[in-house]
Amino acid sequence: MTLEINDNSITSADEDCAAGSSAPPVSPDVAAARAVAIARAVTDTETLNLIAARGRVASEPVHSLLDLPPFDNSAMDGYALRCADLEGDGPWTLKIAGRSAAGDSVKDVTYPPASAVRILTGAPLPEGFDAVVMQEHCRVDGEFVTISKRPTGHCNIRRRGEDVSRGDVLVQRGDLLSAQKLSLLAGSGHASVTVLRKVKIGLISTGSELRDPGEDLTPGQIYNTNRVLLAAMLSDLPWVEIIDFGIVPDNRELLEQSFADAASRCDAIISTGGVSAGDEDHVAAILREGGAKLEIVKVAMRPGKPVKIGLIGNAFFAGLPGNPNATLVTFRRIALPALRAIAGLREIEPEWQPVIAGFAYPKKQNRTEFVPVRKTGETRNGIPVVEMMARGSTASLSAMAISDGIALLPPENESISPGMTLFFENF
Repeated sequence: MTLEINDNSITSADEDCAAGSSAPPVSPDVAAARAVAIARAVTDTETLNLIAARGRVASEPVHSLLDLPPFDNSAMDGYALRCADLEGDGPWTLKIAGRSAAGDSVKDVTYPPASAVRILTGAPLPEGFDAVVMQEHCRVDGEFVTISKRPTGHCNIRRRGEDVSRGDVLVQRGDLLSAQKLSLLAGSGHASVTVLRKVKIGLISTGSELRDPGEDLTPGQIYNTNRVLLAAMLSDLPWVEIIDFGIVPDNRELLEQSFADAASRCDAIISTGGVSAGDEDHVAAILREGGAKLEIVKVAMRPGKPVKIGLIGNAFFAGLPGNPNATLVTFRRIALPALRAIAGLREIEPEWQPVIAGFAYPKKQNRTEFVPVRKTGETRNGIPVVEMMARGSTASLSAMAISDGIALLPPENESISPGMTLFFENF
C-alpha cells in the first residue's frame, strides 16, 4: 500500500509554516488554534442507555419530559398542615388524620379541618396542605401533635417544577455526559440518549530504536514509553476509540503504508517521533512527497518545538516529538483541543488554574516553557504552591511520573522567582 495524497489533502493555515521556512516559531496558543481550525467534527450518532452513555458527547439538545419534582413533596420528616388552621397564638394542637410516605398516592384523599398528616421525606403533600413542620419541632401525644411555633407558608416543601420545568433544555449538543447530567436525564424521564459516535484515533510510534515493554533490548534500543503514555491518556476519554498501529521503523515504505492505512480507518492520527530535521526523520518528507502541503509548526515552547499538524485525506494529523515530556506537553496543549473539537465537544480548551511558584528558575525570554510540578502546600488564600520536578531533560520519565501537572512559564519572563503567580494544568 502506498500513501496517496493530493495537493489539498493536508491544508496549511499559513504558508510561512511550510517546510524549510525561516519564519519565526508561533506561540502555543496559535499552534493550538490552527490545529482546532482544521479539525472536522464527527457527525454519525448512536443511541445508548444512560449508563452506557457516561462520558460520551450529546449529539442534540435533550428536553425534560416532566416537571422536577413532579409533585409537591416534603423536604423532611415531620407533619404537614394548613397554615390557615392555626388561629390565634400558639401553641396549636391538631389531630393526626393520616400518613404520607414516599411512593404513596394522595390523589383524591381529603382530610378534615384542623388536622395534620404525618409525612416523611419525599412523600407527596396532600392537596390543600401548605407547610411541613419538622418532627423535632413537634410534640406528639397519641393521636395529636402540638406545634409551638407558627410555620411560614410552603416551608420544608419541594414545589412541583421548582428544579426543572417540563420542556426545559437539560443537555446541549456538544455537552459531555457526566454522571450528574445522566442522573438529571433519568430523573426527567429519559431512558436513553443520542450521542456522537466515538472518535477513531490511530497511534503510530516511529523509530527503529523502539521496542515494546517486555521485549529484550539490544544496545541502542529503548522501550516505547510514548505509546503507553498516549494510549493511557486517551483511554481516560470515553469518546475515544484507539486504533494502535504499533511501532514503525525508520523505513519510508513501511511508514507510507502505516500512514495510508491509518488515514483510511481513522478520524485522527497521532504519531510520535520523526518530526525534526534529522537524517532519519521521515514523517514530513513522506507526506510532502505524496504531494501534500504539510503545515510544519515550529512552536516557541519548551519542550516540543517541532510539531506538525495537517489533514491526511479526511483524517486530522498531529506529529509530536519523540521525547516523553515533549510528547506529553504537545499532546495536551496542541493536539487534545483539536481531538475534542473532532468529538463535537463544546468545551475544548484546557483548564488552567493559578498557582504560586515555590521555586526559582532561569528561562529563555520569548519562549513559553511547560514544566512538571508537584503541589507542596498552599497560601493563606488557598492557592496551591508548586515545586518544579525537573530542570532540563525533555526525556525525563521520573519527573513526569511524580508530578501533579504542568505549569506554564510565561514567554515574557526571563526567570521565575518564588512567589510568582503561574498557571497550572492538573493531570
